[in-house]
Amino acid sequence: MKAAPLDLFTSVLARAGIGFTPEMPASVSDVALETRALVESGMRPLWVRGEISDFKQHRNGHWYFCLRDHAAQIKCVVWSRDQRGLPAPPDDGMQVVLYGQMTVYAQRGDLQLKVMRMHAEGDGLWRKALELTLSKLRGEGLLEESRKRPIPRFPKCVAVVTSADGAALQDVIAVLRERNSGVQVVLCPAKVQGDGAAGEIVSALRRIARWGGADVVIVGRGGGGKEDLWAFNDERVARAVVACPVPVISAVGHEVDITVCDAVADLRAPTPSAAAAAACVARGEIEKAFVLARRDLSEAMTMHLRDARVELDRTRKHMGQAAERAVVVKRAAIGTAAARLNTLSPLATLSRGYAVARDEDGRALTSAQDFEPGLEFDLLLHDGSVKAETKSVK
Repeated sequence: MKAAPLDLFTSVLARAGIGFTPEMPASVSDVALETRALVESGMRPLWVRGEISDFKQHRNGHWYFCLRDHAAQIKCVVWSRDQRGLPAPPDDGMQVVLYGQMTVYAQRGDLQLKVMRMHAEGDGLWRKALELTLSKLRGEGLLEESRKRPIPRFPKCVAVVTSADGAALQDVIAVLRERNSGVQVVLCPAKVQGDGAAGEIVSALRRIARWGGADVVIVGRGGGGKEDLWAFNDERVARAVVACPVPVISAVGHEVDITVCDAVADLRAPTPSAAAAAACVARGEIEKAFVLARRDLSEAMTMHLRDARVELDRTRKHMGQAAERAVVVKRAAIGTAAARLNTLSPLATLSRGYAVARDEDGRALTSAQDFEPGLEFDLLLHDGSVKAETKSVK
């Protein structure tokens, strides 16, 4: 026959030989520990619904709060080691469903629920976690559009971070092959959901950065529930996307799904197929671009030649006018110089009735001391010269 809880409790103390006589009383610690053992052995872990109240986050990382309904309340604790699977701390007043084990906190003798899993009704916890992460990244300027880089139009290599056996990879390859068969596709595989997914995505992005051979990176996966996509809301993934040295296109889930990875990426695509289309220009668009470029080049050359001819005509006209003005100026300068030379010329002096005496060597005799009786000299007049001889000097 199964022992009643009280019988089980007393039998444990009885085996210890304490608690049944005044001479061997049980200690408070004994009672508390035995009570905890009785509670934990008598109640399996269970799901409990209620409202959060008096939430407190201790400096040691543990969470403490009460779970209550209209008629009762239970003290609850979430140890820091059990918080990894929870998206965010709950708020007071939030309706939740908890999974935990009833136990006794021996130091205080409190009956409490040790929580291991938590679901908020609706998407309260998920939404709060998303908002907290976005707020932190926004405060650092990582969501600014001015920080984001343009996607290259003609990449030679596209790196893809996703699951190796997922449909997202096949969609990306199919679209890239259809649009431009010359582009190289390199897969850097990573888990995209579950434990360890965020770490693998971060590692994949870092490997691509160290490799340095990609022109653009597509990171993402197909659709799923909030828990399935949660790795792409991890702050570590967001920072790895920001740190990637080449532009990153985020394509997580379907068009209605928005993640932190989408917010920090250089471009957000609604689906992996759309990401592939954004990463690579189609062959037809390339041919059209060449046609337009050829036309634009021809028009530019025509306009350039026309402008050059107009400029040449304008220059020729200006040069002719400048030459004419220069000739006029030079003629005037020459006339002025000629007049000045004529004024300064000895011939002009001679024409006014003066004469110049020169010796046989052509030196001008300008003083009476240059003459002596019998000296022969030439007397230069304005219209010729006369041979003369000195008779006397006064």
